[in-house]
Formats: sequence, structure tokens, C-alpha cells
Amino acid sequence: MNIKDLYIDFFVSKGHKQIPSAPVVPENDPSVLFNTAGMQPLIPYLMGIPHPYGKRLVDYQKCVRTNDLDEVGDTTHHTFFEMLGNWSLGDYFKEDSIKWSYEFLTSVLKIPNERLAVTVFAGNEVLNKDTEARDLWLQAGIKESHIAETVEDNFWAAGDTGPCGTDTEIFYFRSDDDIPEVFDPEDDRWVEIWNNVFMQYNRTSDGKLEELKNKNIDTGMGYERIVSALEGVNDNYKSSIWKDVISYIESLTDVKYEDNPTSMRIIADHIRTAVFISADNSGIKPSNTDQGYILRRLIRRAIRHAKELNIDINSNWDTEIAKLIINKYKKYYDELSKNEQVVYDVLTNEKIKFNRTLEKGLREFEKVSNKDIDGITAFHLFDTFGFPIELTTELASEKGLKVDAEGFMKKFKEHQELSRTASAGKFKGGLSGNGEIETRYHTATHLLNAALKVIVSPNCHQKGSNITVERMRFDFSCDHKLTDEEKSKVEDLVNKWINDGLDVNVQEMKKEDAIKSGAECMFIEKYPDIVTVYSIGDVSKELCGGPHVKNTREIGKFKIIKEEASSAGVRRIKAIIE
Repeated sequence: MNIKDLYIDFFVSKGHKQIPSAPVVPENDPSVLFNTAGMQPLIPYLMGIPHPYGKRLVDYQKCVRTNDLDEVGDTTHHTFFEMLGNWSLGDYFKEDSIKWSYEFLTSVLKIPNERLAVTVFAGNEVLNKDTEARDLWLQAGIKESHIAETVEDNFWAAGDTGPCGTDTEIFYFRSDDDIPEVFDPEDDRWVEIWNNVFMQYNRTSDGKLEELKNKNIDTGMGYERIVSALEGVNDNYKSSIWKDVISYIESLTDVKYEDNPTSMRIIADHIRTAVFISADNSGIKPSNTDQGYILRRLIRRAIRHAKELNIDINSNWDTEIAKLIINKYKKYYDELSKNEQVVYDVLTNEKIKFNRTLEKGLREFEKVSNKDIDGITAFHLFDTFGFPIELTTELASEKGLKVDAEGFMKKFKEHQELSRTASAGKFKGGLSGNGEIETRYHTATHLLNAALKVIVSPNCHQKGSNITVERMRFDFSCDHKLTDEEKSKVEDLVNKWINDGLDVNVQEMKKEDAIKSGAECMFIEKYPDIVTVYSIGDVSKELCGGPHVKNTREIGKFKIIKEEASSAGVRRIKAIIE
């Protein structure tokens, strides 16, 4: 049986309810481009909103992280991964969390006790050492020399403010060497496989830690890591998760995996991530901004490394890899079957566009290659035309020219730092920052969705939203640019409903009953069988996790500031409330 199934079955036997994976593109969370952890979609519930499935939850969550994209190519890094998680929302705490983690690892997965080690919070000037967690691990069966203490790695927080707490990390000794008597968390042979967060504090704006009314458990286990550990491989890409994809890539070229593992890992990883992003029901397409930029970069990086392996780029190598991935994961994620052709079209169209870009880059290279190429020019070729520095160096060498690789790296690092800084500024807040203003904006998106159906077309449906304290952004399906009259009428109707003082009511019901009642939702697959439905008067009814105002008068005056194209068949409205 698949480890995902074993994990779900185990925690269901402990009274947990399975919830479906949220989409990879988050809803109403501007803090990140993608869902980066299993707990991220659950932040509102960890902060106190009741979950329709109760206080014990379990799932496997699709995650995308691109902060260390350049590290992909080694044995452990991935841009897409799956996170197994179990949660207690004000129910059980440290004792059951630690006891069940140990039981699952040793009794269900049959991991020998001596291959396990843990870290616990060492204590600092604010919080005492977590002796309770240490004692519980000793009771479970972990020997004292396999328990280490840290401060930085054993405290977790949702952000600068919000829920936080100490944690305990579980490690597996992934090596054929003799197992050390004393556990050293800095020893790379010990691989972290599971993190249990004891979420018992709220950090205020002035940095103080206050005890939460409800203490929560938030855990996360990396699926790729645990599979590799159990299969006894020191390279994630040699596990069963990747075996068929790597074998197929080898069949396309005379190169064996051992001869160029870096390029094969990058191709396998990036195509898998591209499959999940393009299959997401949010309709992300390759572009030069936000999620579309990441998707484009992943596909083009995979193409570049396919060229490294002398794969025929114009063949269907990319869609064949995608097919292997879809067949492997569609049992768990329905959108892969539903949007299969979309995935193939995205890969094929981006490959065609990139080939054109490379041709333009070659022409640009000819213009600048009458002398040695400085770092700024080399970076321009990379940034604008997708020319990797290796290609620029190779072409220059053929002409007897030199390339300032050091100057290129300086510009490249400046670009990385600028991107990180811009992201930190643009995507601040997040679900953990759902304060009064964000809550007002959240309810306003429901009214805007309803107004678009009345004024523009009943076929307008939400495709995504992004909320900060400054504004709201709302993407919706529409085949034309809104006229000034349409925008004015939509704005007026939203404000009418606000001024009408409509009550916002909440109900819990079966998902099929909610749909039958006319309730709308953006991602039907992300909701469990029991759902929360928010109704605003008789003008709006949607499945939603909240939070919302009690009455529309609390929202304020609604004003559209911009309407523009987002992607093919999708328009975007930016609006503020005053």
C-alpha cells in the first residue's frame, strides 16, 4: 500500500477526518505564490475558526516551493513535493502527537528504533527548555543520546505575528554507515523526515508571546524523503517515485543517469511541477509575472537541460514525461485527469515560444560577439533571451572570445536578491494576517462575484483572488474587456448591497446539498464532504472558509481602480474599500 494511504488510514484510526488537498495556487493568501506547506491552507482554522470536519484532521497536500529553485539538481531538493500532515485544533497536544508519530514510524512503517533521532527546544531567555517533549520521547523509546536540543530549528512561527510555538523534528539515519551512538543534527546522514509543531502561543505586534486559548498540533512529513528513506536510497531521484521518469529520460539519449544526474533531475523535477501548476483549476499559464513566471521558468529550464542531453527538443519528450506523471498521481488528484490536455498544450506552446526566443537570442549574440563579452551583456542574454551562461561561454569560445563569468554572477546574485526583496514586499500579510480590513475585503469579493453575474454574464466565475490590507484583486472568467458602463454598474451594485445592510449568515452542510442549493465555489475539489456556506442576504451564496463580516455595512465604500486582462479568457479587477 502507498505510504500516503497508510498515513491517512493510521490517523483516521486515531479519530482524524481526512480533508482534501488544497490547490497548489492559494486562495486569498497574498503571502506566497503557491501553497508551500500542508498547514498553509489551514491557517484560519489554526487561528480559531471552527473547521467543519472537527478538531482532528489529516491529509496529503500538494506543495510548491521555489525559494531554493537553483538548488534543484542535487539529491534532495524539489520544487513540487507532497506533505503528509495531521492536526489537532484545540484537542490533543504533545503527548498524543509524539506517541502517534513514533507508533506510525516504528509499528506501521517498521523503521528500526535505532535509525530514529529527534530534536527538541533547548530554551532561551523567553521560553524554558521543552523538558516535556524530551521526556515523552524517552517514554516512547528514543534513547537519550539520540535526542538533541536546538533553539532556532525548534521554534516555528506563521510570521512576525500570529500563532507560533516550539516544535520537535524527527530524523532518519539514511546511510549504510554504522549508526552513530550520539545524534548530531548537523550530520548530513541524518535526514529530517517529520516536524511536529506545538502551537501554543500567539505573538503580538510588540513581540510578546501570549498563551493561545486553544493549543494546536501542526505536523508535516515530506513524502519524497520518507519514501527514499524506506527504500534505502541516498538519492531521492533513485526512489520509486522517479524511477520510470528517469528511465524514460535515459531512453531518449545515450547518456546514463550517473553520467549527468543533474540535468536529469532538473528535467524530472521541473516537468512534474509544471504539470501540477498548469493542471491547477486556477488556469495559470506561462507569463512574465507571478505564478506564470515561475511556470515559464521551470519549463524553459527543463528545455535547456534537455538540450544538454542532446534530446530532440522538437519531439514530444516533454508531454510523454507529463503523461507518466499524470498516470502516477491522478488517483490522488482529480484535476490531473480533468485538465490533462491543458497540461500538454501548456508544455507544447511554451516550447515553441522558447525556441523562437532562443533564435532571437542567437541573433542578439551575433550582434555583441565582436569582442569579449562583459558580465552585464552576458546577464542580458540570460535574463532577456534565456541564454544560460554556459551557452554564452560555449559560443564565445568558438569565436575565440572570453566571457566575464564573475561579472555575470555578480549581476545574477543582485537579480536574485532583488527578486527576494520584491517578493517579501509584495506578498506580505497572508492568511495569518486576516485582520479587520482583510475580512472586509474578503466579504467584498463575494459581492463582486455576485455583481459580475448580474451585470456582465451569469457565466462569470471566480478564478482567483488576492487580498492585502491595501486592496483586493479578483480574477474572473470573461471573454471581453469590461466597458466603462459595465464597471460603473458593477461598482454601483456592490455599493447598493453594502448600503442595504445585508446580514452574512453561515451554515455547515453536506457538499452535495450546498451545490444543489446554488452555492458557488472556486475549487470544488479542495472542500471536504461537510462544508461551510456563507450567504449574504439573497444575493450571494458561496462555499468558503471565511472569515467574513457580520453585516455588509461593515465593509465600507467599494471602488474599482483597474480592470485588465489576466490570461486568456480571464479578466482581473483591482479594487479598494474606503
